Parts: sequence; C-alpha cells; structure tokens
Amino acid sequence: MANYVHGKGLKLGIYGDAGTKTCAGYPGSLGHEELDARTWADWGVDYLKYDNCNNQSDGSQEDYIRRYTAMRQALDRTGRSIVYSICEWGTSRPWTWAKGIGHLWRTTGDISDNWASLRSIIRQNAPLAPYAGPGHWNDPDMMEIGNGGMTATEYRTHMSMWAMMAAPLIIGTDLRTASAETLAILGNRELIAIDQDRLGVQGAVVSDENGLMVLDKPLANGDRAIALYNSTDTLATVSVTTGETGLRDAGAYRLTDVWTGATTQVKSTISAAVPAHGTVVYRVRPLRDPTAVAPAVALGANLATLVPGPAGGDSTPTTAVPQPTDGGAPVAAVPDPTGGGTPTTTGPDPTAGGTLTTAVTNRGVGTLRDVAVTADVPEGWTATPVTPARRSRLATDATLETRWRIDVPASTPAGRYPIDLTASYRWGPRHRPATTSSQVIATVVTAPEDGRRHLSTISPVTSVNATGPLEPDQSNGGALENDGNLITIGGQVHTRGLGTTTGSELLYYLGGRCSRLVTDVGIDDEAPGGPATFTVYADDAVAAASGPVTSGEAPKPLTADLTGTAWLRLVAESETTGTHADWASPVLTCGDVPDDSPVLPESRTLFSFESGTEDFTIANPGDGGTVAQSPLFHTEGTNGLKVSTPVAGNWFGRPLATPLDLTGATMLKFDLKAGDAGTVGEIAVQVGEAFSWCQGGLWTWTNAHSSRTITERFDQISCPTGITLDRSDIRAVWVFLNTGGEVFIDNIRAE
Repeated sequence: MANYVHGKGLKLGIYGDAGTKTCAGYPGSLGHEELDARTWADWGVDYLKYDNCNNQSDGSQEDYIRRYTAMRQALDRTGRSIVYSICEWGTSRPWTWAKGIGHLWRTTGDISDNWASLRSIIRQNAPLAPYAGPGHWNDPDMMEIGNGGMTATEYRTHMSMWAMMAAPLIIGTDLRTASAETLAILGNRELIAIDQDRLGVQGAVVSDENGLMVLDKPLANGDRAIALYNSTDTLATVSVTTGETGLRDAGAYRLTDVWTGATTQVKSTISAAVPAHGTVVYRVRPLRDPTAVAPAVALGANLATLVPGPAGGDSTPTTAVPQPTDGGAPVAAVPDPTGGGTPTTTGPDPTAGGTLTTAVTNRGVGTLRDVAVTADVPEGWTATPVTPARRSRLATDATLETRWRIDVPASTPAGRYPIDLTASYRWGPRHRPATTSSQVIATVVTAPEDGRRHLSTISPVTSVNATGPLEPDQSNGGALENDGNLITIGGQVHTRGLGTTTGSELLYYLGGRCSRLVTDVGIDDEAPGGPATFTVYADDAVAAASGPVTSGEAPKPLTADLTGTAWLRLVAESETTGTHADWASPVLTCGDVPDDSPVLPESRTLFSFESGTEDFTIANPGDGGTVAQSPLFHTEGTNGLKVSTPVAGNWFGRPLATPLDLTGATMLKFDLKAGDAGTVGEIAVQVGEAFSWCQGGLWTWTNAHSSRTITERFDQISCPTGITLDRSDIRAVWVFLNTGGEVFIDNIRAE
C-alpha cells in the first residue's frame, strides 16, 4: 500500500492512539510504542495522527507529556522521518509543551460540519499565534469544506481563517464527489500560499470585539495578509487602521482581495462590509502612486428587524435594540411612535416595517464624485429613503449615511430575506465610473402560532449576554457555544430552559397574540453566585419580577400576564455581571388554548426507570457493562439508570415485546450525566420483524461530571441497504456509552 501511495507522489498517513484502545475500540499503542512505531516505519508510513481515547490518564499535564513523549522517542529510534500529529483535543494545553515533541497538535475538540462548531474553534485557536512556527503548528482540526452542513460563505471563512492561522490544511471531504464550488474553495492558490508562506507565522489577532475579528499575518515578500472576519449573524463593517498592523508607513496601500482578485487602494484604513459569517482577506503592500488604482469603498448597512403590516410613516423614530456581545443575533431597531422606550400596541401595529441605514465610506486616496446608493428589496416590499441617498463629493474617510423606511406586506412569512445594496460613484482624475455592492439579510419576525410552547424553541429577536451566547436547554457554561450542562437549580434538573448570565436581555416579538409566560428562575448549581434578579417586561411594564435570588435556593416560579403585549423582554441582573442565571422550563401561551393543552413540541417518554431497570440489557454481552436503577441523576420522576460502561463501550437498551409506533415523531432523546470519565452518547433502533439495526452514526461527547441531552433525529439514522426505517414498527431502542466509567441516564423519549 505504501509503495502504491508513494508511486502516486503522495504520502501515507496512519492513525494510532495513546491509550489502551482507539476511539473505535481497536488496539491502542499505550505500552506498545516501540513495536507500533517500528511497524509503521517498516511499512513506509509518513504521517501519524496519535489520538487520546481510553488513555488511562490521571488527568495531569505530566501524564500527557509522558505518553506523547514515549511515542516521539519511539519514532526517533526508527530512523524514519514521520510527521507526528498530537491529538489530545487541547486538553492539557499542548501548545505550551509539545514543541519539539510533535510537529502539530490539536488545540480543540473535534470539529463538526456546522457554523457553531467552526466559530467556536476559530475563537479558541486564533489567540494561540505565539506558539506556532516552522515545524510546530497549532492544529484546529481538519476542514469540513464541502460536506454540506454550512453555506459557501461559511466554507470560505473556514478556508480563509485556517490559512490565516497557518493551520495544516487537511481536506475532510470526498474529493471524488466534491462539487466545482468545493474544489474552487479548496483550490484557492492565493490562500494556500498565505497558509504555506515560508515565514511560518500564524496571523495575530489585532482586534476582537462584538464578534468582529481582524488578523494580521506577515509574509516572506514583505506583504501582509489582513483578514476581516465577521462571526455575527448580520452584515457588518470590519475595519483596521494600517497603523494597528505590521505594515510600514506609506501614503497609500494596495489591497488585493484573495477571493475576487479585485485590486483597490486605501489611504490609512482597511475596511470592508463583510457578510454574516463571512471573511474578507486582503494581501496588502505599500503603494507609491494611488491615482491609477480604484479606491476601496465600503458599503455597510444596519437593518432593523422587520415586522409585516401597514406602514407606520416615513419619519417614524426608532429604538435601537442592543448589540449582542456574543456575535449571535443581529443589531436590530424597531419603530417607536412614542419616541423612546419599548414599542406599544395602541391602534394600528406601530412596529410594522422597520429601518435600514446604509453607509458608503470612501477609504481611498482622492475624492469620489456623484455618489449614489440604492436598495433592491424583495418583490412587494418598498424601500423609501428618509435622508439623502446622493452626494456630489465624498472625501477620503467620509461617509454618506442614508436612512431608509422598509415596508413589508402583511402576508410576508417570518424568515430571512436578502436586500441588495449598490453604491455608484466616479473616481480619479478621469472620473471613471465604478460601483460597490453588498447584501444585507433582513430578518422578518411574526408572532408565535397558537399553542403552549417551550420558549427555548422560539428564537429571540435579539439576545444580549454578559458571557458567551444564550444557551437553549442548557446552562451557560462560559464563552463558547454548547459548553454548559443541563440546567440545574437547587438540585432540580430541567431539560428545557434558557441558560444566560446576569447582564443579559432577551427580546421576543409577540404581536399582541400571547397571554402568559410561566417559568422558574434561579442561579445554576454549576457556578454559584449572585444574588440575582429576574424581570419579565411586557412592552415597557414589569409583568413579573423575582426579587433577589441566591445560590442553592430552590427554583422560584414566575407567572407573567402578557395580554396585548407586542414585545417580551427577559432581563437577568446582579451587582456583578456573569452569574449563571437560568430561566428554567419557560412556557409561552399564545392564542385561545386551554391551560391543560400539551406543551409543544410534544414529548413521549419511552423509558423513565421509575419501576427499576425496565429490563435494560446490553447488546454485546462479551464487551461487558451493567445497569442498575439509581436516584443519583434523574430528569423525570425520582430515579434514573446507572450504567457501568466498558472502556470500548457497549449498547444499552432492550428489545420490545410490543412494537412502538412513533409515527409523527421527528427525533429521539435521552438525558445523560457522566461520572469520573466522560462518555460518548449515541442512539440506535431496531425495526421490523427482522429487527434490522438502524444507527445514527453520530455521537455526542460529554465531559466528566457534565450533563446534557443527547439528540438523534430520525433523518440522521441510517438503516442497511433495502431497509426502511418504519417509525410505526420500532422493535428495540439502544443507547451507546463508553470510556469505562459510571454514566447516568434518564428519560429516553420521542419528540
């Protein structure tokens, strides 16, 4: 095999593990480093990825150093040059010790093919520039480009930021089936050159604020690569002055956009209107004569959240909704006929429509002439300029700001809609015509449909949180997405809720259609703090307030009358921001529905372990594992199931005497708390008379002593060829757990 691969001009890589078994349960190399290294060298292996499952570690950094150094020494003794990739998921901060041991080291957990994962990994890896250099690289994991879970804009950000961070470019998609768009992203020669520049410097973070980040990377020929990264959910103008970068002083600078190839010039500020989740990368150098190069013109925009309905008037003032600190929801504004405070619902809906503000900024040397901006809205909408949309002259660093009234037909469904913006102008001594364009995404909100719903299933219009993002159905663990546990207040575990910190404000549009919010509130057990106060605002009136709530206190119930309310606000406050403040099991009632109607989405408990183990067993007896009823962890009733897992894992569950009919269900869930070792969680079912095994192939990792809900959608579960997953004929339900420790589970359910 090695000869075949080498004959193609390629290198051969292999996978190993610094534990007793690999993550898939095959033999690991712990204690067998010499034999395995010699075997790989004899085979002609060129690259070793060395993982960290089943590691038998005491958790100390010294143990990690010992285990990974043992393989380094074994590789050295083979005499073969093998690239050594350390993969311990950033657990022991390998960037502080692995130089000289490995050639690259993972700085984070595994990447997933979704935006939340990509954004989280960029945030973790970007600050580690001081630790990277030739022969010792920070590795933020393979690239998911082309696997289908993200947009083209997000995949371009993926490639851009990996190149700026001097990351190993490891393709994680099947090149035999890759689309032309995927190959174009992966094959961007300018970005590959930036990544592989012989200086070997990782781009440094110049600024990082409100979800906008600027990276600066020196290149061997004297150029600088500058990345303008927008992690927020709306178009944003990202800027940096040349004095903040490593560029040498000059009267002007030449910018080459590595994605479009366009060349422009700036005087002293590098700026671009960057789409949501997008990244603009420029290759920059000083420019002696800017008169022959088109000026850089940024066309930014700030768009209000839009509400369908009758127009409220061109001169309607607006109330700004706070910019989230987590880069999540967009900046929004809603018209306010009172001139201040929260909108009311007196008379015709005063919040109909919204406001768009455009900003055309000349960053180049020389004055622009005949500047005009237009907004192309979806069919049936109107965009009316309230302030001038033209200017005869625009000097360097001057801005033409225009405010527009956007009106949306009453029948418009909630969703995201593109608005195309174009700025036209003339530049240079010959008054050459040019245009700059950008696109802003309008968020249209409508009132919730009739019913009683878990509020965590409704997206807020805006969310402001002191630390990290709003976390639906889990606590706010810290600065990253999905880093919390199941919401736990005074020892009571909740599977539904909103994890925030004090210093937070959540805004929901109700449109006068909802009547009540019922919720528990409290300080999460994972991070004692406080005291804190929780306040529910119905428009500008207090609808419910908790008073001071302290750590360890039982959840405090709140009921808020929301009759006629247009905007619902949830605010958590304390003297010191950052306390873990939870809205536990909040249920919103809208329309004329009975108080005892089911809460949506409906959930059906399949196994709750109140009567014992409910005949749970193991699918593979030879692999080990036991089960027992336990009161130590439960999310329904008073008991759950304690599972003693084998290191390599097993499936726990049971065949059913009577088939389950789960017609209409879209997903399966169960709640999990890991013991002293973390664990994988996965779900499988058996269907039909043949008990055909259908498995998700997706697993969720839960750290030691952490808790979470494991979810598997039915459309993620695959059956053998020729077998259909008939939800009306479920014959068995299984969950997978591993790592050799005790794991607690409860409330296996269909939703």
